[in-house]
Amino acid sequence: MTTLAAPRIFHPDALEPFRRDGFYVGRGLLEAAEVTALRDAFMEQGKNGPVEGLSEYKRQNGRIYDPSDPLAFYPRMMHPHHHPHLLVGQLAMRCMIHPRIYGYLCDFFGEEPAAVQSMFYFKPPGARGQDLHQDNFYLRVKPGTCIAAWMAVDDADSGNGGMVVVPGSNKLDIVCPTEADRTRFFTDHHVDIPAGMKEMPVSLKAGDVLFFNGSLIHGSYTNTSKDRFRRALICHYAPAASLELSPGYINPTLFNGRIHPIPPALGGGPCGNAQPARLH
Repeated sequence: MTTLAAPRIFHPDALEPFRRDGFYVGRGLLEAAEVTALRDAFMEQGKNGPVEGLSEYKRQNGRIYDPSDPLAFYPRMMHPHHHPHLLVGQLAMRCMIHPRIYGYLCDFFGEEPAAVQSMFYFKPPGARGQDLHQDNFYLRVKPGTCIAAWMAVDDADSGNGGMVVVPGSNKLDIVCPTEADRTRFFTDHHVDIPAGMKEMPVSLKAGDVLFFNGSLIHGSYTNTSKDRFRRALICHYAPAASLELSPGYINPTLFNGRIHPIPPALGGGPCGNAQPARLH
């Protein structure tokens, strides 16, 4: 397996807070026209409800929502970049390997990144949140960890179910989760906030990108607004030189568009049988 040379430092001011806290907000990395194109394309794709082969609800082994749940009509779309025949697929791929994302990932990894996942969340009014969790529990990147780029397609704050993070938890190992409260969250797993740490909200404007380490404990709560979606495109990355990646994350892609295979992780993961078989 060949990788590109380690890149230079692009954003030195971002390195210290990312290493210390486990996250960093790149303000305005997506232009207004790019945000509008994402929002319009995904809303058009989902205008009739879940899409076979794309929406989580309709995927094989996907969760089934109660018809009264706002997420029954607007479940998240998984790996849209694997659908190049669709406009949403083309836009997801374009954003996933966006040149303005690349420099930050090079800085935070200290080496060449590979894109491994995309997801689009609609989070309409009334939708439950996603309980506190750590991404590398699911992606199982070794050595090291994954990094997420959470691209805000709407302004996201505590009023519409914006993100919360636990600063400093990036320095922790992966914690084996317990069961989430499904009345409050649509996901299965919960990770406790460690003693001496606390969660904090992160307010984002449309076009901002929240980068965070794969061990950072993070999540979101219910969208309590009456008329505000909290849409976002979330992409995950691994070092191109990774030795392991959870099976199911197929065709890792370098920022030059070239497919770059990463060997699949074997065994049950850090939590044994508690390791999920389905994608994050």
